[in-house]
Amino acid sequence: MTRTYLPGILAMAAIVVASNIGVQILLGDWLTWGAFTYPVAFLVTDVMNRVYGPAAARRVVWAGFAVGVVCSLIGTQIMGEFGPLVTLRIAIASGAAFLTAQLIDVAIFNRLRGGAWWRAPLASTLIGSTLDTVIFFTVSFSAALVFLEPSNPPAWAWDMLPVLGMGPDAPLWVSLAIADWCVKLGLALLALVPFRIIVRKLSQPVA
Repeated sequence: MTRTYLPGILAMAAIVVASNIGVQILLGDWLTWGAFTYPVAFLVTDVMNRVYGPAAARRVVWAGFAVGVVCSLIGTQIMGEFGPLVTLRIAIASGAAFLTAQLIDVAIFNRLRGGAWWRAPLASTLIGSTLDTVIFFTVSFSAALVFLEPSNPPAWAWDMLPVLGMGPDAPLWVSLAIADWCVKLGLALLALVPFRIIVRKLSQPVA
């Protein structure tokens, strides 16, 4: 049984590692490469859920969470221009966002699995992605939660700027969150194609 789950576990681990590296690489003013790799985690979770069931999907999620914790621990030991690459707040936010969003994704997918093939992956990914964005950026950068790490406040994220360079003024982290959320929504739609293909392939009887 573990062997059956292994490809999903390895895929999730690879995505988590790639996203932890990609988030350090800026892409324009509002995004990092991690914004494009991390949403694939929802695709892996949904494929595992459809083919092997919610228990398998949760097992893959917990494996990804464990890898994420290791990445965060490593990141806290690597010093960048402004201090550790991963602060305590970011580590807490990353773990909480990943685990909450992915487990909610599993629950919603399982509730909707009997409907049209696209409804469960689309709804679960959209809701999970939204939760992930809200939890991660709020916990990481909101001034209201500065007590989580008072010795290292993310003051740069509180700079007041037009939202995405064209809206009303808001803290910088709000623009980062909105840009990240938009990418996730777009990828949730695009992921329906590989979801359909992979599920069909894995569901074929072995000759």
